[in-house]
Amino acid sequence: MKKFINILILAITSTVFLTSCSKHYLDEKPYSSYSPSTLNDSLGFEAQVYGLYNQLSHYFTYSGAQGWPSVWQVGTDIAFATQPQGIEVPYYDYNTLNSSDGAASRTWTLNYQMINNCNIIIKGIEDPSLTGMSQDNKNSIDGEAKFFRAYAYNMLATCFGGVPIITSALTAPKTDFTRSSLDSVNDLIVSDLTFAAANLPDIDDVKKNSKGKMYERANKYQAMQLLAVAYLRMDKNDLAEQQAEAIINSGKFSLIHARYGVKADQPGDYYSDMFWYGNERRSQGNTEAIWVLEQENPSSVVGGTSDAAQQRRVWGAAYYQIAGMTICDSLGGRGIARLRLDNWVLYNLYDTGDIRNSEWNIRRRYYYNTPGDPRFGQQVPYVGSDTIYKICPNVTKWYQFDPNDVFGYGMIKDYILMRLGETYLLLAEADVKQNKMDDAAAAINVLRERAHAPMVTASQMSMDFILDERARELLGEENRRMTLMRTKTLVERATRLNANPVMNPIVGLTENNELMPIPQSEIDLNKDATLAQNPGY
Repeated sequence: MKKFINILILAITSTVFLTSCSKHYLDEKPYSSYSPSTLNDSLGFEAQVYGLYNQLSHYFTYSGAQGWPSVWQVGTDIAFATQPQGIEVPYYDYNTLNSSDGAASRTWTLNYQMINNCNIIIKGIEDPSLTGMSQDNKNSIDGEAKFFRAYAYNMLATCFGGVPIITSALTAPKTDFTRSSLDSVNDLIVSDLTFAAANLPDIDDVKKNSKGKMYERANKYQAMQLLAVAYLRMDKNDLAEQQAEAIINSGKFSLIHARYGVKADQPGDYYSDMFWYGNERRSQGNTEAIWVLEQENPSSVVGGTSDAAQQRRVWGAAYYQIAGMTICDSLGGRGIARLRLDNWVLYNLYDTGDIRNSEWNIRRRYYYNTPGDPRFGQQVPYVGSDTIYKICPNVTKWYQFDPNDVFGYGMIKDYILMRLGETYLLLAEADVKQNKMDDAAAAINVLRERAHAPMVTASQMSMDFILDERARELLGEENRRMTLMRTKTLVERATRLNANPVMNPIVGLTENNELMPIPQSEIDLNKDATLAQNPGY
């Protein structure tokens, strides 16, 4: 019996060996290929375009430096740092901001990665030999890639000024970059966005998934909104006005005026409803959403987010550090308060009755909430440094709580990148810069009527007022640093409004800081040409 088993095993082994040595047995026979590296059909291009959204997610979800969201807020006119980790320090202690800065390097790298990815798509979709796709389909893909390329170049232009222009995908090392003029960069941005606005779908015609639900893919109106922002930076204010008016008059969007969505049956208000996870997308009832970058819980959707976003931890109070306080949904989950709103925002920015300053939008009071604590339900008193980070007043827009992750290192929440509220602000800015003060006041009053704030008159209109109103409407949403850099008001407004003598005050801020430093690593690697540094660095 033993001999028989040995013979059987030998026979099986021999068969496997002989079969495995057969040449044709190892030949692969792919029946289809949709690798993004071979862009020859619509599915290949779709896969590559999805990668642009993943790349964009990295702009907002970086966790390697938890102070990354603070870089764009502290040291401006609205906030100061309370527990700086490192990457945000040079953005209030400007004496330490130099060409080796980590935030400047990351900003540069993210955008040029995006540009190269876009250039690959643009080259492929514009190849005359590409067949099997309609011209409309080609133009839509081309428009999507050009929108993202313009998005990246507009950020680079705002943060650094004139930068190297690259319109072809890099396939080998290049060490002879030179900075193009800001006018040349602006021309490319306008060209890309004009094409995108003409060829991207209407917001009601973006592609739907297999369940018939709308993807938050690029649409023509977000290209128009970005074009308005770019035109304002270029002082082409009449053209910015045209773009903003076209969006407002399109009939596709309306300001939120009534309760809706996942918290509609709970205490709150219609302004705060926009920022609950489950309410932010157009398909979820947010009628003023122009562009929302969707995020999903990676435990249920593979690749649902690119990293562990830190916005809640940065903006939310560290109330859990107070005895008698428990991390919970209604308080937004676990915050750390790496920044705190400054006194100008908390005590001087809002008029009485402005809904944007309601308890549902800026939390100013906390109540002991641990069951069994003898103080349960009583207000937590403000004592000393507790007001700086433990129970500091905070914007609620980044509240998010997952009962399966109470510690809450990361955050799963959509990013409202463009909405109609900002469009009215862009229109008012364009009007002020053209001395159309009556029109500017009319645009601002649309927002103030929605907010139950007092109406304003033409005599009150100025760029200063527009920037104040942007803070009221977009606090916690906009990249405040880029707004002040774009309008060349960073130094004046930060110095005047954010005089914080208590903790991490602004020091060393000069006109040179209206731009970020070109990363020294890029200058050093560029051995065959001069990549000029910005003044002061």
